[in-house]
Amino acid sequence: MKIAFIGDVVGKPGRDMLKEHLKKIREEHSLDFVIINYENASHGFGLTSKNANELFSYGIDVMSGGNHSWDKKDIIPLFETHEILRPHNYPDEVPGTGCKVYDVAGEKLAVLNLMGHFSMPYSDNAFRCAQKSVNELHEDGVKNIFIDFHAEATSEKRAMMMLLQGQVSGIIGTHTHVGTDDFQIADGTAYLTDIGLSGCRDNVIGMDAKVPLKQFLTGMKGHFDIPKKCKKILQVAVMELNSGKCSSAYKLKYFCDGRVLKTDAWSED
Repeated sequence: MKIAFIGDVVGKPGRDMLKEHLKKIREEHSLDFVIINYENASHGFGLTSKNANELFSYGIDVMSGGNHSWDKKDIIPLFETHEILRPHNYPDEVPGTGCKVYDVAGEKLAVLNLMGHFSMPYSDNAFRCAQKSVNELHEDGVKNIFIDFHAEATSEKRAMMMLLQGQVSGIIGTHTHVGTDDFQIADGTAYLTDIGLSGCRDNVIGMDAKVPLKQFLTGMKGHFDIPKKCKKILQVAVMELNSGKCSSAYKLKYFCDGRVLKTDAWSED
């Protein structure tokens, strides 16, 4: 099976890039399944029901979340009606789930959403939750497992790779909005520390630079806004999975000026 992951869709600019490109990407790259991270999709904070329906109309199969999953309260009933995840290591009493299994191209595919600890809300241990969830999936005969690890610290993301290398098909990090240059495949596991945002690229993590700059210069906080006009980017990770292993992977960057850049993941095998 061939799957794609798009991380940190930030506001209308990110949604617009999906609207413009996703259908074509699915066709040109013969994608069987598309996952996106929604947690910044509605003006940078959370997800509204209106924007959820909009995003699914573009050809998305499931959406994962993070620390901003709860910013728009109308998301709570969507966990029952839409293919929407929240980090699996939130307590069991929290609405929704962070792990679902899908039938894709004649095989089972599990999508697992986890959240890190550094600079994040309180949650259960991500690493214990990850190992327990992966063991249970293996016991159920699920081989293809993809993880969106939503975390601030690159060390946490790399440690998750060391914990699960060879046990899952792919681990890709989200949250920082800044893409890293370490896409690799080791022991059949695709790994990328952070895929980077999809949205405005000419500011500060997809937001208008005025308020972040004021905060850095003065210590005074303010409300982050998404620019009405900006230069946009769409960042997509594509992975070919076979019986639980990733055999090839590459990253695509679509720019609003028409450029498309492709970078192949390197193999450690």
